Amino acid sequence: MASSTKLFATVCLLALLSCSVQGQLSTTFYARSCKNVEQIVRSVVAQALKKEARMGASIVRLFFHDCFVQGCDASILLDAAPGIATEKNAFGNINSARGFEVIDAIKQQVERACKATVSCADILALAARDSVSLLGGPNWAMPLGRRDSRTANLGEANQLPAPFFSLSQLNASFAAKGLNFQDLTVLSGAHTVGSAICSAFKNRVWGGDSNIETSFALQSRQTCPTSGGDTQLSPLTIPNTNRFSNQFYKNLVARRGLLHSDQELFNGGFTDALVRKYSNDAKSFFNDFSVSMAKLGNIGVLTGRSGEVRLNCRKVN
Repeated sequence: MASSTKLFATVCLLALLSCSVQGQLSTTFYARSCKNVEQIVRSVVAQALKKEARMGASIVRLFFHDCFVQGCDASILLDAAPGIATEKNAFGNINSARGFEVIDAIKQQVERACKATVSCADILALAARDSVSLLGGPNWAMPLGRRDSRTANLGEANQLPAPFFSLSQLNASFAAKGLNFQDLTVLSGAHTVGSAICSAFKNRVWGGDSNIETSFALQSRQTCPTSGGDTQLSPLTIPNTNRFSNQFYKNLVARRGLLHSDQELFNGGFTDALVRKYSNDAKSFFNDFSVSMAKLGNIGVLTGRSGEVRLNCRKVN
């Protein structure tokens, strides 16, 4: 109980510090205007995960991909429309980004309870937090008060960190968003749940990388042939328990990272020590993940009168 209280206090402190920079984000933003919003979000997410546990990883990924493009403004949720080139068609999203229907379901319930009050950006942030928590990971205080963008940015979305990135490329991509190498290492730990399509790791398991354990490569080839099968799925972490844990880092130490970009975190570079630390200390991973997720959620937020509160997350008002 003491450690949980300490973690909550640490993340709350980070949130307050972030607020002074980013605007009016606050963990009590909806305390009067929509006091049940967090319970509504958690309930819908719990139902979605009960139906399909993998959906939790998909929602977390949506949050990452949203925050890395224009900031955490729900731009990834916008469908194509006149003047809007949807980010859903970006290289890193098309045929892989999912969970939109879950966000729609949450939004519908929230609108019934508190009309035109809670942004889609805040709903996505809460849904990501609850996905991690409900899969056995940490829980943290998520600062709220984001508003939704009226635009999308397909060009920027096409520059999302890719599965073939080197460590230096990953570090540069995160640094451009105000995230350091510890944030990079710990946020990558979200790959302890979820799956990747064959095209994202085919080159690695068929001889493209030397830093891969032989039996793991052979096993991965079974679901990812040399030709075809590009959309077949393989779990990012084995064993595939759909539980949030530090297993991802144990896999990296054993040279069993599925993606080239993941294994880059433990390949003789400056993130090796952190990977080894998290592989041996799940508590440290959970604590640091909570802090980095709160930090991620503050990137480029719209507050005050900027943007809008969309009534439908798929289109501007």
